Amino acid sequence: MALHLLERDREGGRRLADSLKLAMDKMRRCERCRNFTVDAVCKVCLDQDRDQSVLCVVESPADVLAIESATAYKGRYFVLLGRLSPLDGIGPEQLGLNELASRLDDEAIDEMIIATNTTVEGEATAHYLSQMASRNGIRVSRLAQGVPLGGELEHTDQSTLAHAFGSRQPMS
Repeated sequence: MALHLLERDREGGRRLADSLKLAMDKMRRCERCRNFTVDAVCKVCLDQDRDQSVLCVVESPADVLAIESATAYKGRYFVLLGRLSPLDGIGPEQLGLNELASRLDDEAIDEMIIATNTTVEGEATAHYLSQMASRNGIRVSRLAQGVPLGGELEHTDQSTLAHAFGSRQPMS
């Protein structure tokens, strides 16, 4: 990208640099969900029309953007800013799980949607989160995983196909 801007769009590069500087100076973490915002509390957390009884836990702010743009989800979020990885020194403290525990204790949350990635670390994080929610009597759900819409079985990797087959749902 840098080479393209230097060769063909220096003015665009300057605008990008200005935008990045502004974002670096103004953006911060929301005090409630840890997503990016310019205010102390983000617009999603302040929106009283969102379902306060449903909390979706994601790994990154990019996951919030993906869910918001692709779904009709109208609950709240908690952004972990990573996933458990003891080998990398990332434990519950680094993911703000004490903050999440406080929310689970203090708020009337009926359901926690776990939307971590399906990596080994993401699955370990999902298990940990599930235990946290269960201790508070909160129903836990996990995003469905498997064959993508429009995908063909012959082109699906073995691990994804095995998981999709094992997690099959009855048709109504």
